[in-house]
Amino acid sequence: MHESLTIGQLSDRSGVAPSALRYYERLGLIRAERTGGNQRRYARSELRRVAFIRISQQVGISLDEIRAALESLPASRAPTADDWSRLSTVWRERLDEKIRLLTKLRDDLDSCIGCGCLSLQRCTLSNPSDALAGEGPGPRLMLPRPAAEPAPA
Repeated sequence: MHESLTIGQLSDRSGVAPSALRYYERLGLIRAERTGGNQRRYARSELRRVAFIRISQQVGISLDEIRAALESLPASRAPTADDWSRLSTVWRERLDEKIRLLTKLRDDLDSCIGCGCLSLQRCTLSNPSDALAGEGPGPRLMLPRPAAEPAPA
């Protein structure tokens, strides 16, 4: 393999522990070839994949989703800028929604922490009498709602 990296070199360059790299390899997120002595050798292009995995995890994307995205990239060559752009376009809407939700959470927490009401009468995250239980489990006030469905009063 031309200009390959050992697992230690890939770890040093990516900031990811060798154990995590072996785990990513087991999951099929990255690929290594083996030497005659059964040592892993990674193509330099795997650095970009590892960076993509780390960043994706930091924004809350599951390893299964990351694997599916990486499987859309060509296996026979290093991905090009166009390949990465195509992949990012698929996630753009999802990431925009995540940003919207995180912004809402940040803003609502600021007002809750700073309002001092202590009675929760004005809290935008309050759910008096468990009124949202009929909509299903989970944080209903933070989930996106269809445009036609008004938020509960």
